[in-house]
Amino acid sequence: MRHYKSIFGAVLAIGLATSAVAQDMSFFRIGTGGTAGTYYPIGGLLANAISNPPGSRTCEEGGSCGVPGLVASALSANGSVANINAIASGTLESGFAQSDVATWAYTGTGIWEGKPAVENLRAIANLYPESIHLVASAESGIKSVADLKGKRVSLDEPGSGTLVDARVILEGYGLSEADITPEYLKPDQAADRMRDGAMDAFFFVGGYPAGAIAELASQHDVKLVPISCEDAPSICEKYTFFAADNLPGGTYEGNPDDVKTLAVGAQWITSADQPEELIYGITKALWNDNTRKQLDAGHAKGKAITKESALNGVGVPLHPGAERFYKEAGLLK
Repeated sequence: MRHYKSIFGAVLAIGLATSAVAQDMSFFRIGTGGTAGTYYPIGGLLANAISNPPGSRTCEEGGSCGVPGLVASALSANGSVANINAIASGTLESGFAQSDVATWAYTGTGIWEGKPAVENLRAIANLYPESIHLVASAESGIKSVADLKGKRVSLDEPGSGTLVDARVILEGYGLSEADITPEYLKPDQAADRMRDGAMDAFFFVGGYPAGAIAELASQHDVKLVPISCEDAPSICEKYTFFAADNLPGGTYEGNPDDVKTLAVGAQWITSADQPEELIYGITKALWNDNTRKQLDAGHAKGKAITKESALNGVGVPLHPGAERFYKEAGLLK
């Protein structure tokens, strides 16, 4: 009988432990962009870095250095605007957004004019610069933004930050959607159309190298079109979140020279409703040494994600959990 009691006690102990583990498990979603862009692979890297599922080896034992009990996942989505709307409605815990779009949403200005401001938006970190790519097929003869007039041009899907910036750039060069034949496709779909000779150019905002563009350039003769505030000064005068940027020569096949462009910051945002302790843990996990190794090895843009630039161009308030971490790290007074 004593033997059965000891077995029963062991089973009960395992059951209670399992139930405690189950209670400690929490889920955290990161809204990204299309699978062909940069948000999606970076989101996967960060989800992996901040996760530490129940039963994992500890960080000290060479296991995960994420938040104990957290299971994070990166979800493919339409991009900045869609992610902000999902965070505002509570259908996503966090997501990536361009600095311009996040600032407009929080303040109810720019593209958010006339819509309720998303006042519960909070920032976890600025991640890396997102370069504006304007990709043209070589046979289209497009050499400048002005040459887009009368051409078939994809501006990306509604809900994306790319669409917002493409409209700003057209305006800066004296064009509008009425001057082109616009289409609203993700970069991989636009690239497919270009291969078939049915698309002259498309915009994409994201970290380089972008998978869809790299793949297209290896199969089709394409040219990166320069965008700069020297050519269109009104863009940078009116929209101060743009920074001068460069697409380095050789990033994409057939484009050996540097190409001037503009960039906005890719930022990781969440809601003020998320618990302070959780976001503190996530921010701490984002910037630990283990994550640094994963970022450096995992994606070309991972190296650009640094603690020193974590607060650059952040136009929405920091989440209190993130703010606590940055104060402790001496990055914020």
